[in-house]
Amino acid sequence: MRINKFISETGYCSRREADKLVDSGRVTINGEKAELGSQAELGDDVRIDGKRIGEHKHHVYIALNKPIGITSTTELHIRGNIVDFVGHQERIFPIGRLDKDSDGLILLTNDGDIVNPILRSEGKHEKEYIVTVDRSITAEFVNGMSSGVRILGSMTLPCQVTRVTDRVFRIILTEGRNRQIRRMCEAFGYHVRKLQRVRVMNIQLGQLPIGKWRDLTEVEKAELFHTLDYKPS
Repeated sequence: MRINKFISETGYCSRREADKLVDSGRVTINGEKAELGSQAELGDDVRIDGKRIGEHKHHVYIALNKPIGITSTTELHIRGNIVDFVGHQERIFPIGRLDKDSDGLILLTNDGDIVNPILRSEGKHEKEYIVTVDRSITAEFVNGMSSGVRILGSMTLPCQVTRVTDRVFRIILTEGRNRQIRRMCEAFGYHVRKLQRVRVMNIQLGQLPIGKWRDLTEVEKAELFHTLDYKPS
């Protein structure tokens, strides 16, 4: 199999991150420096930074209620990184990102193959947020946010926006641009005071306490895999 798939199936990182490791010359296969597209098979001596990585592991899929201040990165030198915060026995990584100054649901796994099916924009997979802003929410704001907003040089996709209270709204996105909700609000002169993600596709945050994590249930995984048309290898 391709080296990026081999690495992702060990739970070390996603395929995309594996490509970066290979491109930077940090991966060897049986003592030879790997290249993008190199092949490896079970039993090969595959090493990253000189350390041999294991073969396929049991897949882990967890939901974390991420606190504000924790960074969605696998870079262990960054203080407050999500990997150290969770402290899982398996080498896991986040699926996508949730801003450091936002809290709520984020999924983590050691299954590198599932990352792209969840994140790819053409899948239009829903992510739901509860947002508190600094002033009263108007009908014009709700309609404008729902219709699409020009940020980062292009229009966002239409989305679902519902007013909850005077300064709180619920928004369901099917894309994930950098700090998208905050930028959308700023386009209308609003500033986000609190942003919490409460759902990713069929996975709900529910009553999971902040800072705690749980394994996805078999029912959740089955529905998730079915939606993605995905079968773990």
